[in-house]
Order: sequence, then structure tokens, then C-alpha cells
Amino acid sequence: MPNTQAFIAAAGAILAANDLIGDAADMGPYLHDWRHMFAGAALAVCLPRTTAQVSALVRLCSAMNIAIVPQGGNTSLAGGATPDSTGTCIVLSLRRMTQIRQIDRVGLTVVVEAGVIIDTLRGALAEHNRDLPISFGATGSATVGGVIATNAGGANVLRAGMTGRMVLGLEVVLADGTVVSQLSGLHKDNSGLNWPQLFVGSEGSLGNITAAVLRIGPLPRATATALLAVTDADAALLIYGVAVDHLGECLSTFEIISAAAAARAEAKMGVPAPVASDGWMLLIEAVSASQRLDEDFAAFVEHVFTEGLCADGTMAASETQRKAIWSLRESLTEAEALSGASVKHDISVPVSRIPEFLAKGDAVLAQVAAQTGAQLSPHVFGHIGDGNLHYNILTDRPDQSKPLITAVHDLVVAFGGSITAEHGVGQYRLDEAYRLLPPAQLALQEKIKAALDPTGLLNPGKLVRHDGVANP
Repeated sequence: MPNTQAFIAAAGAILAANDLIGDAADMGPYLHDWRHMFAGAALAVCLPRTTAQVSALVRLCSAMNIAIVPQGGNTSLAGGATPDSTGTCIVLSLRRMTQIRQIDRVGLTVVVEAGVIIDTLRGALAEHNRDLPISFGATGSATVGGVIATNAGGANVLRAGMTGRMVLGLEVVLADGTVVSQLSGLHKDNSGLNWPQLFVGSEGSLGNITAAVLRIGPLPRATATALLAVTDADAALLIYGVAVDHLGECLSTFEIISAAAAARAEAKMGVPAPVASDGWMLLIEAVSASQRLDEDFAAFVEHVFTEGLCADGTMAASETQRKAIWSLRESLTEAEALSGASVKHDISVPVSRIPEFLAKGDAVLAQVAAQTGAQLSPHVFGHIGDGNLHYNILTDRPDQSKPLITAVHDLVVAFGGSITAEHGVGQYRLDEAYRLLPPAQLALQEKIKAALDPTGLLNPGKLVRHDGVANP
């Protein structure tokens, strides 16, 4: 057991008094995840303000054999930023590293520290007519370091890709306290291994991200949004193809929402759907620096109706109407929580196989219901354009969630998909990752972990099961 008093004294020499929390009650908000699925304990919560302080803390922890759980905005949906219950680690919160070091509006880059909140960064960029196209429900709390460490996705992945595609370079503190930095902002650099990408999606298991240089783009001048109703997923896929043909790279969002999920949003949140559907709804949005977008988008919607591909629909004629459409999408998660216990699956399958997966999924749910006696109600929505479905199932038997998770993940793997498209492994999916990922891939991850964190002190129990010791 680490010597708590000795650590507090040494850490106190590194940090300001207000940046070190040792009282159990004050540490509370840092010790559980956003969904309150996981809770733990810690020796202390450290809130450094500089990379030098992070480096000194990591060196201290290495010398005292104290594990480190890095944390940004604490919005993880997989328990990746929550300590275990032993109380032998520290939480390293980077939320006070909040400097936007440089905005290069001509070179289209921004250098930013790990604790900057995504919405704050986007607001600062907007003042320069620039944007970082990262958009998901928690961007008012999520931080730059956290979204890089989890390779976060969201609604704009279709156009901009996952967060990792925007990373041009990183500043990282390694397990021994060494600082390795590449923040020049070069769009082309082939002088060695592309090592920053090694830390993208590593969930803090390989090093602590303290700053990043990110690719930015022009702030869109025009946005066009529609909500369309379709009878089935096959029609949704047909419309997606039409959208790609008509809108090309301007297509930024292509979301799918089940009628059942939309109904719960109205019943539980008072958010009515602007269109009626017994099957599925499609939230489609395009952005552009050109004012011609409205004309192109209207032609796309007209084509969809002319071909009889959808039964109902509406186009946003104002920002107020656009926000009303998005409020439906953004209320789905809370409406699900208010509807009872659920089992969440953040999965992806090949885009062209989504209709087949949904059909097979209904059969799998029927089998699980028969085996467990549970009443199962799908609450499905997601990013159909990139194959990511939030395949969440309401259940009256949460004690029987394991057979459900197993059955859904087995189906996902059979379709050549992934058991976590954007939320990460964390501790929530660790066992499933080790059950389903190819052994060679698991061994490679463990070897990399062992090389960069030989003592296994960086975020133990997340992403890699064996604390840095590779399987023989």
C-alpha cells in the first residue's frame, strides 16, 4: 500500500494547494463515471496546470509505484477514466490545462492543451472563421485530451472522420515522466514513425496527452437539415446513396432513429418528432462554405420524394427549425434512461449490411427473451453513414444482461463489425474485447503496453487486461 502522507507531501511540493485534493468527500466527483456505472477510490486527485507539473507527478508516481488514472471531462461511456476500488492510485485530472496556445487560421491548425473543453475551443475558432468539426452530446464537458485518448466520434464522423484524423501532432508525458513533443503543425512529416497516432484511442494506457496540434477548417457558411421518415432500413440505405451522389463531401450527418426511440423522446422528454413514422427517421445534414448548398440539398430531398423513397419529411427553413430537429436526436439518450434499465451496445457493422443486421438482431433478441424470460424493447439510433449503431435494449431483467451482451456482440462479430465503434473499451467492454478480438491483435497491444509502460502504472485495468505484461 502506498504511503499516502508521503505522496501528499511530495505532490504538494509540485502543485499549488488548490490543485491537490486529498479529502475523500472533495474527491467524490472524480471517482465515478458520467453514467454512475463505475465508482472507485483514490489516494488523491491531482490537477496540474503545466506539462512540467505533469512530468514531475508522473516521475513521483513511478518512484513510489503509484498507478495513475488520467481524466479529462470525465464523460467516458466505458468507465475508462474511473479508478478501481483499491484506493492505491491517483486521479490525474488535466482539466486545468486550458491554454489555447496558437490558432493559425491560414495554416489551418490549432495548438491546444489537453484540458480545453471542445465547445470552448470551437467558440474560440469561430471568432477566426474556423472550426473543429467534433460534435457529440458531451462536447460541453469533454476535453481535447479525452477525445483524443478515446478517439471520439460523434455526428460529424461521416464528413470529418474520427478525432484521430484531426491530430497532426501531440505532446505526451510517458510512464517515466519523459516529455515527447511534436507540435510543429506540419501537414506533411514523413521523417519517422507517426508516433502520435499510437496514443490516439489508447485511453491513457500508454502515456498522458498534455497538448495537441489539430487540423481545423473553414467555418461552414451554409447548413441544410432535413428529417425524413422511411418504412425500413433498406430505404434508409437507398437514400444514403442518393445523398452521397447529390451532396458529396458536403454531407456531414446521416443519422437513423427508430420510431420507438422517437416515441420515447416525446413521451419522456416532451420532444415531438416533426414527422410521423412507423419505421425509421433519418436526420440528414450537409454543410458547406458555399451558399449553393440550399439549392443542392433541396434537389436531393425532391429526388427522394419523387422516387417514392420516403413517406414523410421536413426541411429546416430556419435555425429554430434546425434546432427542433436536433433536439429530437439529442434527447434520445435521456429518454432511454427515463424509460428504465437498458443494456447499451456501441457497435459498428459494414454500412451496406445494416438492414440485414437489424433484421437478424430482431431474431437474436427474440431468442434471448425466450431463454431469459426478459422483456426486451430495442431503443436504436446511430450514425448510419459510418455504420455506427447505438443498439440499446430496454429490459425488465438487468440481472440477465450478460446473455444479451454476448448474443449481440457475437452477431456483430459474425457481420465483420466492431463491439465498440466510438465509446472505447475502458473497463466496461474489457472482458468482451478479450473474448472476441483476434489473439494476435491482443498480443500486439500487450507488447506495446509492456514496452511503453513496463510497470503497468498507466490506467491499469483499461483497454489492456494484463497491466503491461504480454502473453507468452
